[in-house]
Amino acid sequence: MKTIWGIDLGGTKIEGVVLDKDFKTIARKRVPTGKEHGYEYIINQVAKVVSLLAEEVGHRPARLGIGTPGAIDPALQTMKNSNATCMNGKPVQKDLEAVLGFPIQMANDANCFALAEARMGIVQDEMPDAKVVFGVIMGTGVGGGLVINNKIIGGRHGISGEWGHVFLDESGGKCYCGKIGCVETIISGPFVQKYYTSLTGEKVIMKEIMERYHAGNDEAAQQTLERLLEMFGKGMSLITNIIDPDCIVIGGGLGNIDLLYTEGVERVKKYLFNHKLDTKFLKPKLGDSAGVFGAAMLVA
Repeated sequence: MKTIWGIDLGGTKIEGVVLDKDFKTIARKRVPTGKEHGYEYIINQVAKVVSLLAEEVGHRPARLGIGTPGAIDPALQTMKNSNATCMNGKPVQKDLEAVLGFPIQMANDANCFALAEARMGIVQDEMPDAKVVFGVIMGTGVGGGLVINNKIIGGRHGISGEWGHVFLDESGGKCYCGKIGCVETIISGPFVQKYYTSLTGEKVIMKEIMERYHAGNDEAAQQTLERLLEMFGKGMSLITNIIDPDCIVIGGGLGNIDLLYTEGVERVKKYLFNHKLDTKFLKPKLGDSAGVFGAAMLVA
């Protein structure tokens, strides 16, 4: 039986899945990443997941797809931009192939999210003929992935889709990347909450801000959501004007805000270089499974 193997190498957990040829799950395993124990430990944890899956299905894979919290630099073949910082600068793919004994394909987690939703998720339900799909992560940070004809477009530097670090507005202040006013400093969850705090002096989580907004009796919540919607419109217009995708799938915690798909889309229209907006904005279907399924799709 042909099987498809994928691993989502996250900052806190490593999850593996084995799918059949119809993309149905045969086996699934999860272990802690243990990044506090260092690089070699993480490599061994990946090998452990493979062994656990092999024990359950009765064979090892011919090849494996892996999604990572970072990207492989195409020139140096080392990891960069990973929140598991002990992996940065390391030849992760080479080292894993040496330990596992078979070839692997790697892509960052946002690309895996986009690929999974394009091939297995909401895009198949809502727009199966879509050729260009952009997957957005709006959560603790802001990221993205570009999929064209069911293939990830990684780019010359391996940073295709990284719209979270495109300049949006100086009011966002300094980003961890060293630049000023990145998209991430304005419409990621922590920075939306930070803006509310700047108005009120009160630290409130996003859920509470939304409740206060809908109650209609909190001016700061109104201002916070107004700013989020307007900046969402500007940020998304960067994607639509440059890539002109068939659809955009919005993942991450802020992707659950219904207003983004109505009023937020109306704001995109304001900044679009076209007389109408036909791009579909979609909520993801696969939830937390998108990363590991997308990793498997790398070798499907």
